[in-house]
Amino acid sequence: MVKQNVSTIVDEVIRTRKSVRSFLPTSIPNQTVLDIIEVAGRAPSGSNIQPWKVYVIEGAAKERLSDSVKAVFNDPVLRSLHRPEYIYYPKNWVEPFLSRRRKVGFDLYKLVGIARGENQKMHEQHARNFDFFGAPTILFFSIPRMMEQGSWLDYGMFLQNIMIAANGRGIGSCPQAAFISYHKIVAEHLGFAEDEQLVCCISLGYENTQAPENQLLTERIPVQEYVRFVQN
Repeated sequence: MVKQNVSTIVDEVIRTRKSVRSFLPTSIPNQTVLDIIEVAGRAPSGSNIQPWKVYVIEGAAKERLSDSVKAVFNDPVLRSLHRPEYIYYPKNWVEPFLSRRRKVGFDLYKLVGIARGENQKMHEQHARNFDFFGAPTILFFSIPRMMEQGSWLDYGMFLQNIMIAANGRGIGSCPQAAFISYHKIVAEHLGFAEDEQLVCCISLGYENTQAPENQLLTERIPVQEYVRFVQN
């Protein structure tokens, strides 16, 4: 019975996790942040090498980084000088991935009142990434450059643990890859060593339940569409 209750709780924490795009300014105690990161560190990694490093950024330091990135993002000339250090999305989109990507974008824009073709409003909405959607605590993650693809897979499990542990404590999260185009700015502000590469960041905070964008609940395809049992 105990195991059944635990599985129900775990399932609920996983199912209710979502990307929060508007946070309250309420701060998170440092010990709570450390507890989240510590339990997330139980994620598996090949040969237990644990290739992660975490930078917690808050307050004035967060605002300085935000201002530096926004100054570049809002200037087309400066923006053109920055390139991501790794490619997150495919260069050529095909179905069904193209439709899934478009749907989540259109669903979000509809909630915040942005119509198709309103490019300036879309730009402004994207710029909210660089304000961390108002989150008080931001986790930036780096990985040693020497690590190969397997360690990046391990990192994904660590990141998922971060968000699940946060959700279990009533804290919302938003994983953000938007900063990878500005990895040089991030590295300078956070003091990365030469052998560190930016992975992404996760914004943490308490959800603003009144914000329309937080009503977005992204769909998941039926499990039968991507699972195949091979038994004979």
